[in-house]
Amino acid sequence: MKTIVLLLPSRAVPSSITGVLDILSGTNQYFTETDRDAPFRIVLAGDKNLTGSVLIGPGVEQRTLAEIDHADLVMAPAFQGEPDEILQENAHLVQWIRQQYQAGAEVASLCFGSYFLAEAGILNGKICTSHWMAAKDMQRRYPDIKMMPDVVLTDQEGVYTSGGAFSSLNLVLYLVEKFCGKDVGVWVSKMFSIDISRVKQAHFAVFRGQYQHHDEAIHEAQTYIEQNYDKQISVEQVAGQSNMSKRNFIRRFKSATQNTPLEYLQRVKIEAAKKALEHSAQDTVTLAYDAGYNDVKTFRMVFKRITGLTPQDYRRKYCRAV
Repeated sequence: MKTIVLLLPSRAVPSSITGVLDILSGTNQYFTETDRDAPFRIVLAGDKNLTGSVLIGPGVEQRTLAEIDHADLVMAPAFQGEPDEILQENAHLVQWIRQQYQAGAEVASLCFGSYFLAEAGILNGKICTSHWMAAKDMQRRYPDIKMMPDVVLTDQEGVYTSGGAFSSLNLVLYLVEKFCGKDVGVWVSKMFSIDISRVKQAHFAVFRGQYQHHDEAIHEAQTYIEQNYDKQISVEQVAGQSNMSKRNFIRRFKSATQNTPLEYLQRVKIEAAKKALEHSAQDTVTLAYDAGYNDVKTFRMVFKRITGLTPQDYRRKYCRAV
């Protein structure tokens, strides 16, 4: 039996706790109903003043961190709030995670819970993922991590991370399958209606313009791109609008936005196409043309590279009009 400790930090996202407990408890119940020993000892743990604050079902123990002498897997859930405040409030919990990992426990994070693992130094030199909104901030804070914001989960040397919000339940399903076998994973997938095959979260990302810098010339260039993305504009043309050489413009643009001007232009085009796919039944040729592409093949290729889906698949998932 594996002891799985699900942490309860301050300001934890409730669904990041209850969803995990539901899946793990459901797996135990599946085993007992088929006359087998339950595979998991499930422990919900936090500092003393936090225990008792979450409704939990039968078969889930509730302990303080000091009461736990062994863990096979420690899971850090998502939180609500500014990372600096949360990490300060939960400094003791971060230290405890580090100690458990050094003692041989595996560790996992759900959504924003990756901050706890990174703060503990566990993600240094490792691949990881998180909510797409946290990816750039985490890479800035922890330059030794290898952030993969598009993937739904990672598994490296007993360290597991997951993508954002409810996509993090894919990691819980993955762990159930890894610890209990493929047949159990399939049953849990069906029971909780979790897509067992999803591997990317890029199609959840919303492009937000990346204006959080202080280079006014680049602000103007971004606005120009966003107002003219449907035309055949070039990097040279935008650089000219900014009264810069192409080389200097590319350098400043990437420094400010973390994208090259061409990448930024492509992301603006694809975001426009995504919105059109969500609200209309336009054919792909018209969509490509409206987004400033003359070549439909190129449009499809760029769309899939950025979102992880073909335009047709994106429409099937998210269209509100069809």
